Amino acid sequence: MSNSLNKVQIIGNLTAEPEVRETPNGQKVATFSVATNRKWKDATGMLQEEVEYHNCVAWRGLADIAEQYMHKWKKVYVEGYLKTRSWDDTAGVKRYKTEIVSDNVILLSSPGGATSGDSYSQADAAPAEMTAPRKMKAKAEESISIEDIPF
Repeated sequence: MSNSLNKVQIIGNLTAEPEVRETPNGQKVATFSVATNRKWKDATGMLQEEVEYHNCVAWRGLADIAEQYMHKWKKVYVEGYLKTRSWDDTAGVKRYKTEIVSDNVILLSSPGGATSGDSYSQADAAPAEMTAPRKMKAKAEESISIEDIPF
């Protein structure tokens, strides 16, 4: 039996306001992009910089938090797992997109720009009526079908 791990942790800046939608069955989903920078010196000693853009998704309560508190250029920590989905575009060409499905988000910038450190997880984002551990576990284990994604 082989073990595997699908875990992602990034710290970066939001490139735009989160886009929030609702699935046909009423679940809220937020998509957002986070830019991370990497700096190094090349063989000649020149400083080089590379920017990587990460597509992220937050569901249900985390989508609410993204909508309310996450804003363009703010620094965030995102923790989750990688998921690749595919679809056929209007020309019939198969397309793929790899995203970080967020389990935990920490806002590292406050509205004024100072470091905040407010942390939100999927469990924290559960609605008030879902506070009993049994109900929260059932909600967290609910599967989301690719067909539920409205874009």
